Amino acid sequence: MAMMDDLLMIAVMLIFPATMAFAAASDLISMTISNRLSFVLMGGFAVLAIWSGMGLEQVGWHVLAGASVLVVGFAMFAFGWIGGGDAKLAASTALWFGFSYQLVEYLLVSALFGGALTIIMLTYRNFPVPKLLHGQAWAIRLHRADEGVPYGLALAAGALTVYPKSWWMMQALGF
Repeated sequence: MAMMDDLLMIAVMLIFPATMAFAAASDLISMTISNRLSFVLMGGFAVLAIWSGMGLEQVGWHVLAGASVLVVGFAMFAFGWIGGGDAKLAASTALWFGFSYQLVEYLLVSALFGGALTIIMLTYRNFPVPKLLHGQAWAIRLHRADEGVPYGLALAAGALTVYPKSWWMMQALGF
């Protein structure tokens, strides 16, 4: 594929990262990841795949990667290991990476960030809420021992770590 035009390059550099950042913030503040964010990622992928001239076979592999991660994610959700929003976010992220080294790296890096996040959350819950966060409902909620871990932060951090090496960015930068 030839170098992307400027508008397409801007879309590639903004849609995915901005949506992932919003998902992280949303999960931190509300412990929910809206289905709309997964739909934005899926729709953004579809539009950019067509716009960039991605081949039908390559699109199919990306869709299969997303579907595979969705199946595994919903199994993890069924066991209570992750939330439903996390499963959908991971799947819609996998759609962007396709079956590639970046997908494997995304899953591994997200797991590492998730482990670190869990340790941070457990530590945070062992100390009083910092005065700076008094009155912040989200900080009080996250401090509760019965509350989960906003794993969307780890998924977003993993995605944003790997995305610069993705097919999309290589195309946008002309590599």
